[in-house]
This record gives sequence, C-alpha cells and structure tokens, in this order.
Amino acid sequence: MADDVSKRFSDRIAAGRGDATVLIPAATVILLRDAGEGLETLMLRRNSKIAFGGMWVFPGGRLDDDDGPGLEMEQRARIAAAREAEEEASLRVEPADLIWFSHWTPPQVEIRRFETWFFATRAPKGSVTIDDGEITESRWLTPARALAQQRAKEIELVPPTFVTLHYLSHYDSVDAALAGLAGDGPRRYVTKIAGSDEGMVAMWQEDAGYVAKDPSVPGPRHRLAMTDRGFLFDDSALR
Repeated sequence: MADDVSKRFSDRIAAGRGDATVLIPAATVILLRDAGEGLETLMLRRNSKIAFGGMWVFPGGRLDDDDGPGLEMEQRARIAAAREAEEEASLRVEPADLIWFSHWTPPQVEIRRFETWFFATRAPKGSVTIDDGEITESRWLTPARALAQQRAKEIELVPPTFVTLHYLSHYDSVDAALAGLAGDGPRRYVTKIAGSDEGMVAMWQEDAGYVAKDPSVPGPRHRLAMTDRGFLFDDSALR
C-alpha cells in the first residue's frame, strides 16, 4: 500500500523543516506515446532510499554543472531533461524538441527544495532500460490508469505529478497533448501548503486562500487537497 503523502507533509511541517530558502534547479520530461488504450506516458519508480523515495515520477533530476553552463536556465533545463531521459530510461530526445509547459516551486517543507521545469515530448522508439539503482521499476500507463492506481493506493504520486497526469488525461493522442500543452504556454505553480479539517492542502496563486495561507477562505479555488478519501484537485479558478 502506498504511503500517505499528506502525512509526509504534516510530519515535515511538525519537524520544523520549513525554513529552506535555497531552490535547487531541476527538470523533468514527460515521454508520450500512442498505444492501443490511447495516450500513454512513461512512469518510473524511484528507489525508496533516495529523494522522493518510492514515488512514481517522470524521468528527471537536478541540473548538473555540465548542463549548458552559461546558457539561460530554460535552455539548461532542456539539456538536463534530455540527459535524464537517457540516463534513467535509455531514451534519447532532443532538447529543442521539448515543450515547456509548467514550472513548479515547492512549499517550504523540505530541506532540499527542487524548482522544476516540466517538459513534454513524443517518446522515441526503443526499449526502456532502467539502472535498478535510482530507478527500480518502469511502466507505460495511460494518465487515467495512473490516477486510478494512485486512488487505489497501488502507487504514490507527489502533487506536481498528479496535476500533470490530470491534465494529460484530457487528451487521447500524443499530437493532441503536445498541441494542447504548447497552446496553453508555461504555467507557474508557486506552492503554499496548509492544514485543513480534511488534511493538507496545496494551494496556488489563483486560490482565494493562497495569500493568507488559509484553505478556509471562501472564493475561487486552485488547490489539491490530500484527504483520507484521496487527492481532490480543484482548478475552478482557472475556468
């Protein structure tokens, strides 16, 4: 059974680990393919002994010094995302082909805070090979199936992965997904997190409770509630 992500956040806050100010640049790439059941994305399970241990994630990691030194951060992030796809899954993609569609700044509940550029691209042909070190398992999943497995507590997802899968579930092909992500342009998520009666709530700028860091403030919603009933995502403020 998957761990309780909400409890993890609660434990970190209670431990007083919310004072980290340094942001570590990172990048991830969503590799997409068309399959018999529709759009699929590659999911990787991280080793339980490292950062985000046991979580199911997209290929990615922190920017290395050799990832385009001297270039702008977006370009460096592209290079890092492509490098991680090859290192973690043995799939080679071109940095220039990646669509940048979101950027995530985490809440201050971690000593190490990874600000992450999210890219998407069509997966190249070839077999996925993992190292059985940092990555212990891989699966091609439709976004809907990944979300269903998370609801059933068969896999564990962090909020950025969950939200990304939510939006990907609206598309039925790689072409449609890439066109939709490119058309929307990059969305920036600067996360604040607070407790509520139902559990921890991650909020973003458009949410009525964001400034006060208070989920009970009435008004527009752009949040992810991590409850005993599962993750409940509400982006009605964007519509």
